[in-house]
Amino acid sequence: MTTDTTATANNNPAGGTHLKTNMRKVALTALAGASIEWYDFFIYATAAALVFPAAFFPDSSPTMGLILSFGTFAFGFIARPVGGILFGHFGDRIGRKRTLVIALILMGVASTLIGLLPTYATIGVAAPILLSLLRFAQGLAIGGQWGGAMLLVTESAPADKRGYYGAFAQAGAPVGVILANLAFIIISATVSEEFFMEWGWRIPFISSVVLIGISMYVQLHMEDTTAFKELAAARARQEAEHPEVVVIKRSPVLEAILKYPKRIALAAGAFLSIQVAFYILIGFVLAYGSDPNGAAMSRDNMLIAVLIASALQIPVQFMAASYSDRHGRRGIFMLGAILTGAWGFLLFPLIDTGNFWLTVLAISGGLMSLGMMYGPQAAFFTELFSTEVRYSGASLGYQVGAILGGAFAPTIATILWVSYDIIWVSVYIAIASVLSLISVAMLTETFKTDLNAID
Repeated sequence: MTTDTTATANNNPAGGTHLKTNMRKVALTALAGASIEWYDFFIYATAAALVFPAAFFPDSSPTMGLILSFGTFAFGFIARPVGGILFGHFGDRIGRKRTLVIALILMGVASTLIGLLPTYATIGVAAPILLSLLRFAQGLAIGGQWGGAMLLVTESAPADKRGYYGAFAQAGAPVGVILANLAFIIISATVSEEFFMEWGWRIPFISSVVLIGISMYVQLHMEDTTAFKELAAARARQEAEHPEVVVIKRSPVLEAILKYPKRIALAAGAFLSIQVAFYILIGFVLAYGSDPNGAAMSRDNMLIAVLIASALQIPVQFMAASYSDRHGRRGIFMLGAILTGAWGFLLFPLIDTGNFWLTVLAISGGLMSLGMMYGPQAAFFTELFSTEVRYSGASLGYQVGAILGGAFAPTIATILWVSYDIIWVSVYIAIASVLSLISVAMLTETFKTDLNAID
């Protein structure tokens, strides 16, 4: 029999207070873990735009060095679906919490090692190879982290606040961008340019060791979700009641693909616009805005502009997620796709002015528009799949969308800019937004779904 935690809380004031306190702890822990995890993932994007071309590809021209650097950035995205499959399998088998802990530790170790990695000048071609392998490990970790943090929150939340609490896990992305940019701004401002390029850039990576401490806190102080506990109990009852039946357990990932192929594909399509626009707005614009042949803003000013825009993205995500709890996920998601596609055509003309505040407006408009999609996404993707394959199904949709949309977005944008014209980068953003709009339109509304239902 399913226990209705929300109903119990509503009838019992003490129970309601306890539920709110517990949810706050779960939400803030998920936010902390996701923020540091994304920080680790994003400091690579910043370093790929500003440091890695010279440190790991010094024999290439500046443009080719940037393209090669963004190519190693893409390695993390190639690994994300693999991480989604691997961690999704264990997340649906052994639980959300333990799988999340493993993902957090993997990210902390990989990021710290990047900070200790010798450059091309020291070990030659082995340097970019090792950099790519460690980036791959980062991708594996982020492929598993999102599903764990997202389900830890959404499966624990009251049904009428699933979007709001899910936004805590989603807020980890813009908070991670803020932390990554702050780290580079502070270090850049306190050391010389020569020291920054030689050693200073390593400090943000080495500080990632703190993620291992957060993972230990999750392991020791958090419980797994009610939905997964009920699934585990149902499996145990089935085995106890029918010990004579030998059940051949199919991989949860394979089960999700066979059971929900259309939903996984459409979830990936829904994520395209977010990924394409996001990595152009936090990665590519750093190179574009500081290009000496263009607006030629300083590196620090571009980093600050992205930081301010990311801070504005966070409240928009929470507002959109809360709205989706009352009115549904699809409408606000589709509006965000429309605005993101349209804003792409204002983005670069505003940056081209060379004015700092117009650049802040340019990046903020894009991030706030995609925040209308990203905020409700955790709840939306959670509700698309049943408990026994939810980690696998949601992770697959998310990570396939990530590799198709985000992996090569900075590289494609650089090629379009250099080979054709910057307007084609705006067209690229718009096409991705149209594809997301169509994908969401083909999905059904989910906000009244019972997450404890087990097939």
